[in-house]
Amino acid sequence: MKTNKSYTKRLKVTRNGKILSRKAGQNHFNSKDSGRQRVAKRRVTKLNLNKKAIKRFLTQR
Repeated sequence: MKTNKSYTKRLKVTRNGKILSRKAGQNHFNSKDSGRQRVAKRRVTKLNLNKKAIKRFLTQR
């Protein structure tokens, strides 16, 4: 099964196997957000994917 390349480019896999992604909605229209919302969007989030989803979208490691 092929790796979904568009999906893998949006993710980062750490050494321990955690999957990190960027928060959505931070490209434009940020002036209406509060400062707290803008800071929260800069943070990286940890995805909780089950093994089936990992197998489907990412390469085997």
